[in-house]
Amino acid sequence: MNNNKISLTGIKPTGIPHIGNYFGAIKPALELVNDYNPFYFIADYHALNIIKNKQDMKKLCYNLAATWLACGLDPEKVVFYKQSMVPETFELEVILSAFTPKGLMNRAHAYKAKVDSNKNSGKDPDDGVNIGLFTYPVLMAADILLFDTDLVPVGKDQVQHIEMATDIAQSINYNYQKDLFKIPKPLIQKETQLVIGLDGRKMSKSYNNVIPLFLPENQLRKLIMRIVTNSQTVEEPKNPDESNIFSLYKLFATPEEIEDLKNQYLKGGMGWGYAKNILFEKINSHFKPMREKYNELISDKKYIDKILLEGSEKARYIASKKMRKLRRALGVTN
Repeated sequence: MNNNKISLTGIKPTGIPHIGNYFGAIKPALELVNDYNPFYFIADYHALNIIKNKQDMKKLCYNLAATWLACGLDPEKVVFYKQSMVPETFELEVILSAFTPKGLMNRAHAYKAKVDSNKNSGKDPDDGVNIGLFTYPVLMAADILLFDTDLVPVGKDQVQHIEMATDIAQSINYNYQKDLFKIPKPLIQKETQLVIGLDGRKMSKSYNNVIPLFLPENQLRKLIMRIVTNSQTVEEPKNPDESNIFSLYKLFATPEEIEDLKNQYLKGGMGWGYAKNILFEKINSHFKPMREKYNELISDKKYIDKILLEGSEKARYIASKKMRKLRRALGVTN
């Protein structure tokens, strides 16, 4: 860790990670260890707004933990914990709620989007809206403020959550005339390269066009062969800039390899099956060591439990000190 600035990354266990997640979130988040003192947590109570099945929740949490560990997260160098195992988070949420105007929550993007969708569908504005969704930003603020977080890596569409955490923190600091909370800042993530899905649209679970990270080789090959192409013959020159295969290939290949394949596209004589096979080999070789590590981890859930317990104990040690200080400042304890 190269400085004392804390970064915090929350990861919701709401689906099986895919290549788009890897390049858009996992890889850049893991690189934070080079410049910050990073905290990573599995946001299982955030996910509870969506995941209501016990077995699904347990499975997704294990899958997510194993994925991040397989992708290179080193629990010796970072704080890696499970949100539900740090109860101080939820005590702080109650405190923050007492200083959070309802009007602020009314402006939250996720809540507004749900209400607008209901209105457009002729439904009651609050149909399907639970309090967990409505107060989601308060719990997120608790996640952030509990650890005196300096920076929160977010996309542009999530900056509002940091702004809300800041509003709440400043309100409490002003009320007690003390800097009880550090004011967090968003670490705006650079625009990552668009990761194309099987059908040419952005890779997304909602489009059912994803390539999961750790598919067995035979399943991965079958999936790659489903990538949508045009009807050009083998002999015809092809435009690499209009190829879903080439777009994905560029994520994994060296500049020299990219240039070589580009030339093969342009001169003709290359069929789509050949291009797909080259892509399969690249993706498979890139993720094979991670896949082997993932399979090893997911078959040893006691080890994952141990890692999360140790990380959560580290987080609780820091959180408990923060909460003792805060309780005294509020006058609820001596």
